Amino acid sequence: MNIELLAVGTKAPAWVRDGFRDYQARFPRDWQLELREIPTAKRNRRTSVGRLKEEEGERILGLVKQGARLVALDATGQMFSTEQLAGNLGIWMHDYNGVQLMIGGPDGLAKTCLDAAHGVWSLSKLTFPHFLVRVLVAEQIYRAWSLMNNHPYHR
Repeated sequence: MNIELLAVGTKAPAWVRDGFRDYQARFPRDWQLELREIPTAKRNRRTSVGRLKEEEGERILGLVKQGARLVALDATGQMFSTEQLAGNLGIWMHDYNGVQLMIGGPDGLAKTCLDAAHGVWSLSKLTFPHFLVRVLVAEQIYRAWSLMNNHPYHR
């Protein structure tokens, strides 16, 4: 199973990079968790938030692979239990050539990304910093993997 995070932002704090790598290293060889960083659009007073999100969205969508399950992370999405996430991953593993998860920048994802997604996943009703979402998603995918494989981590 190949899972790729398409995440806006290239200057994550060291603790975020370390946390993501820690979970990334826990997977067996037949599960690959990768991170593709997309540069944040240059912000200034004259550029609207909508235009910034559109620019970032274009960059994300330019990395979408044909045949992959495309999932957007957004507060408007569906929340999953660990068991539901594990079930979804099991289905996606058989039906798709991988999974790509889109994580927006400081202003979220563009509507074009939400519209292109096969599904929208919400981690919580809370708002999280976009860099922290990388670590949360990596941990939740690892937890779902551990449940699918009867690994003790899930307990």
